Amino acid sequence: MNYADIKKVDVANGPGVRVSLFVSGCTHRCEECFNPEAWDFGYGAPFGEAEMEKILALLAPDHIRGLSLLGGEPFEPDNQAPVLELVRRVRERLPSKSIWCYSGYLFQELAAGEVGGHSRSLLEGLDVLVDGPFVLAEKDLGLRFRGSANQRIIDVPASLAAGEVRLAEEFMP
Repeated sequence: MNYADIKKVDVANGPGVRVSLFVSGCTHRCEECFNPEAWDFGYGAPFGEAEMEKILALLAPDHIRGLSLLGGEPFEPDNQAPVLELVRRVRERLPSKSIWCYSGYLFQELAAGEVGGHSRSLLEGLDVLVDGPFVLAEKDLGLRFRGSANQRIIDVPASLAAGEVRLAEEFMP
């Protein structure tokens, strides 16, 4: 897997001060995507052990609330294994940090394991999933932590436990 960027300080992609990983590769190709260069799976640099350790070190300070995973598409089948490994390491070493993920796939597809070999396992490691593709006709700059009205901010543990989507109400209008 390649990655497009690691943001040391991000306040736009989840609550509080966060570290964000922007992976490369996306087949959704949403119209007027904010990051179209990251559609290319070859864009950026290879993501490996050094980058994982860098992210863990950046997450360590108390003022950092958590990790946000964006893209590209973290749930693309080619990206799932390295993203899952990062999520597992964050959970082991920094269990108090929240993990948010942005995906053009829907929660139901991911929970059913319909996208690649690790979608369910990866989903189980998340606190919040912002799901659904960006839809230009539903773009709304007033929305918190999402770009279009079709996207949902999902409480993943509650949704998995209930067997149906439970919105993270504190982040929804």
